[in-house]
Amino acid sequence: MSPYLDHNATTPLRPEARERWLQVAGELRGNPSSQHRAGRAARAILDDARERVAGALGVREEEIVFTSGGTEGNNLALRGALADGGRLVTSSVEHASVRETALDLARRGHGLGIVGVDRGGELDRAKLASELAAGCALLSLQAANNETGAVTDLAAVRGLLEGSDPPPIFHTDAVQILGRLPVELERWGVDLATFSAHKVGGPVGVGVLWRRRKTALRGILTGGSQEDGLRAGTEDAAGIAAAALAIELAVAEQDVLAERTRTLVRAMWDRLSRHASTFQLIGPGLDEPRLPNTLCLHVIGADGRVLVTRLDLAGLEVSAGSACASGSIEPSHVLQAMGYDEDAARAGLRLSLGHTTSRADCDEAVDILEKLLVPSRAT
Repeated sequence: MSPYLDHNATTPLRPEARERWLQVAGELRGNPSSQHRAGRAARAILDDARERVAGALGVREEEIVFTSGGTEGNNLALRGALADGGRLVTSSVEHASVRETALDLARRGHGLGIVGVDRGGELDRAKLASELAAGCALLSLQAANNETGAVTDLAAVRGLLEGSDPPPIFHTDAVQILGRLPVELERWGVDLATFSAHKVGGPVGVGVLWRRRKTALRGILTGGSQEDGLRAGTEDAAGIAAAALAIELAVAEQDVLAERTRTLVRAMWDRLSRHASTFQLIGPGLDEPRLPNTLCLHVIGADGRVLVTRLDLAGLEVSAGSACASGSIEPSHVLQAMGYDEDAARAGLRLSLGHTTSRADCDEAVDILEKLLVPSRAT
């Protein structure tokens, strides 16, 4: 089987989550909003899942809103928090579900400030302070970047908001950090946080938006009062039950996974860094704050438009930037924001590890990269 090193795009479904999914789907027949026995049984499954997720995140059950994934969660956070108007401030390296939503809001008349980053992906604090001083109703910054693994010091950012009166609502896209590094919502000081189950071995199509109590937010879907009126539509009880179990397991295992993937990433880079004319590390150094499972490379001189396809044909499954931009030949907006030119931004290669990744997978991946891309070894 080909080495699969694309866990930041999606990670394989955990066996425990699959079993839970099939069990609930086979047993339930009612709508969680119905008052009869079958409906109450479905509602009990949702209540249990909400309790599990809240326990894993260390928050209150009533603060958990189930969504269809990270993209909907980010849309709900941005559009819902700005439903009555206001200016948004975000960064130049956000996931497309935040970036494109922010641009759409700007087209609809909302003010928008975008804060850049340096070559390592670290936020420009002076620019952020300037944008906040210009007025801000909502600040949205990712907890960790899906392409480079760079981690945002959200607690330090929160310190910049203390003089604001009133302070803006503070949202973080925390999709990539869940199950890889501790989720510290209280220390971060955020009001809204987005998560996605399929990044931690849950099913695709289930997400979580955490909303701190009393944070102003309006639903963006109409047609029902589900999820405390914030997310109209019948909940997928089976999918949510499986997602809750996957999140619970991922958080319980995160320290072990972080140490294991950190060791594997370092071993891969130790080999690849010997070919300095071919591979350049993108983002923070391995000893700096970063996602432990992520290695982002600039493949010097490579044609980024065919790079992933060449590797796939050679037996290695990885990504060039974000999976949400797959099929596109456009350069990575993240790498361009970090100062890379168009050719280099196309030739960025992301290797991301997960709970199914073995040392043999990593060794084989490096073998393929060396054989295919290092001039002295390529055939």
